[in-house]
Amino acid sequence: MRKIATFFLICSMVLPYVAFAETEDERRERLEAQLQVVEKQIIQQRVLVEGKQQERQSLERDLAIIDAEVNQAQLGIQARSVAIEQLSSQIEDKEEVIIILNDRLDKQRKSLAELIRKTQSVDDFSLAEVMLSNDNFSEFFTDVESFRAVKKSLNDSLSALTEIKTDAYSQKLSLEEKQLTEAEMKQAQEIEKRNIEAQEAEKERILATTKGQEQAYQQLLASQQKTAGQLRAQLFELLGGGGAIPFPEAVAYAQVAESLTGTPAALILAILEQESAYGGNIGGCTMGDVSLGKDIMHPDRDKPPFLVIAAELGFDPATQQVSCPLRRSDGTRIGWGGAMGPSQFIPSTWAIYGGFQKDGLGNYSYIQSKDAIRSLLNKSTPGNPFSNQDAFLATGLLLRDNGATGNYNSDRTAALRYYAGWGGANNPENAFYGNGVMKRKQRLDGDIKTLLGQ
Repeated sequence: MRKIATFFLICSMVLPYVAFAETEDERRERLEAQLQVVEKQIIQQRVLVEGKQQERQSLERDLAIIDAEVNQAQLGIQARSVAIEQLSSQIEDKEEVIIILNDRLDKQRKSLAELIRKTQSVDDFSLAEVMLSNDNFSEFFTDVESFRAVKKSLNDSLSALTEIKTDAYSQKLSLEEKQLTEAEMKQAQEIEKRNIEAQEAEKERILATTKGQEQAYQQLLASQQKTAGQLRAQLFELLGGGGAIPFPEAVAYAQVAESLTGTPAALILAILEQESAYGGNIGGCTMGDVSLGKDIMHPDRDKPPFLVIAAELGFDPATQQVSCPLRRSDGTRIGWGGAMGPSQFIPSTWAIYGGFQKDGLGNYSYIQSKDAIRSLLNKSTPGNPFSNQDAFLATGLLLRDNGATGNYNSDRTAALRYYAGWGGANNPENAFYGNGVMKRKQRLDGDIKTLLGQ
């Protein structure tokens, strides 16, 4: 608490006062109020969608769902924009504080260095010099003790300022990570909105075809049902530069993962399909690549485990393709790349299931008994993020650990945790991702049954 109080005291002392029509507190309250209103509207649209999905499939129901989903996506983007504005303002404040603190630290260092030099010169006086330059010993020792007291005081001050600077910088980094996450979610949301708008265009086509008649719509739905033969010839897109594989092969991988983890095969496929739909950053980069002045792979979190994974699996870390960082439409970078293979796990996440553990010194090593993928598949080699079956199993494991049990609510929550982490799973503005996965799961569940003749 003392550090927090000291930090805000420093801020109040060093930040210049500028008059605005709207104070920071007023601005913060306004943005929070806007966010609360939008989030309530998002929840209302979600309830509407979920309620409609329980009704019998009909033209009216499906059109209402499409409208609600479009509204939900638009509200989500609006909420995300407000959140990003909040974070941007806070980051700017932190940056200004850090600049001021750096300046004060530099001045303190210079003052301290000068005092140290003066104190050293006093310490070097000979007894004769002391007697010649001072009226008495008492005066001399008073000067020395004064220097030492000032030096200690400045050391304490320097230490306090360094601690404050470290705290402020840490907070800035934390906020930047949140802003990057917000930007990633907003970009994905915009992609989803475009997908839904495409559905709305399809809705217009359906209306034109059926003339709004329910019987004609049911006939259209029946004609659009895929046959087992069509599904056998269908390709399933994979992440990580792996291209596409036959749909029956993807189903087989997912079913093996389901048998070993309990995660529904259709949910595994839905996650991989949705991630692939958002995967403009997949493949095309290597660990050593630099994007806009920064490594593409997180240097502390992911490079160390990646190098150990490469050594254990025998691939060249310098040439192995991994994901690139996302880019906004204006070309600016969002976050980090480095995700691997079909499941697009970052190295630090793959390490959890692949048996790569970190010791107390931060060094990774492979521990076979901790390799869940190798153990479950009864392999003679370590789990490999670039192997299709291993990647499908890893996705199933993560979804299982996120709470997927097969019912709608648990699977939707697990998908949201897969996307936004446990902390972001309950944010209404992320609802679009869980909704999208569950829609895909419903379709893929039907496709699997058709394929298997069930």
